[in-house]
Amino acid sequence: MKLVIGDKFNSSWSMRPWVLLKHFGIPFEEALIRLGQPDTKSKILEVSPSGKVPCLVTDAGDAVWESLAIAETIAERYPEHAMWPRDAAARAHARSVSAEMHAGFADLRQNMPMEITTHAPGTGATPEVLANIARIEAIWAECLAKSGGPFLFGEFGIADAMYAPVVMRFNTYAPALSATSLEYGKRITALPAVAAWIDGAREAAQ
Repeated sequence: MKLVIGDKFNSSWSMRPWVLLKHFGIPFEEALIRLGQPDTKSKILEVSPSGKVPCLVTDAGDAVWESLAIAETIAERYPEHAMWPRDAAARAHARSVSAEMHAGFADLRQNMPMEITTHAPGTGATPEVLANIARIEAIWAECLAKSGGPFLFGEFGIADAMYAPVVMRFNTYAPALSATSLEYGKRITALPAVAAWIDGAREAAQ
């Protein structure tokens, strides 16, 4: 398989499936397309019909785009890994919070973009963003309380991968967070697959 991604320091959607594949030790070829270049759009359109990254190209040459669709495809192909919880109720909950991340939190995305190599505490904290953050914290607290942690549904899975870029934003902008959220963020940041992504972002910025 080949995963086509954007720049690691700011392509939050690319981060999600990349971290998922890395964490579960699934082999793939990484193809990075620099964003914001004159030929970016044409290069992406060669592989992704949406004109956006990430895009997974299967061994058969089929394209799967959008992070959540890629995650679902990986989960189907590697059922030996519990990327979604095995329990049906927990699985439905995980899918719900993942879809909410995929479709929501527009104010957070706009005002606190993922910029891994930047440190800007306090920037972008509009009332709308703070409301987004409060909702995210409520999701994390509920999931962790139900599962017992250390990740949202016990072991690391798709839901955690979906929220990993949010942790990167919190690391950059340092909004006031609960102890539960701070500890969860530390566990995500320290995860080897996430640490590898961060290292890649820092190397590219040098």
